[in-house]
Amino acid sequence: MYKRIRDLREDNDLNQTQVAKMLGMSQTGYSKYETGENDLPTAILIKLAKFYNTSIDYILEQTDKKERYE
Repeated sequence: MYKRIRDLREDNDLNQTQVAKMLGMSQTGYSKYETGENDLPTAILIKLAKFYNTSIDYILEQTDKKERYE
């Protein structure tokens, strides 16, 4: 899952500081999610899925389909 959130960020030409700001946290705190040093809280997972317009299942590597389910 950690590689997925990094790939999503990079695919959207964003840096860690920009994503961290959207989440209301520090770049260092966000960086720890991408490296797997800290587990991704559910609230952050939901925000990232909405922000990238993708499914939680995609972020959690349960599917390779990026599309959100309606």
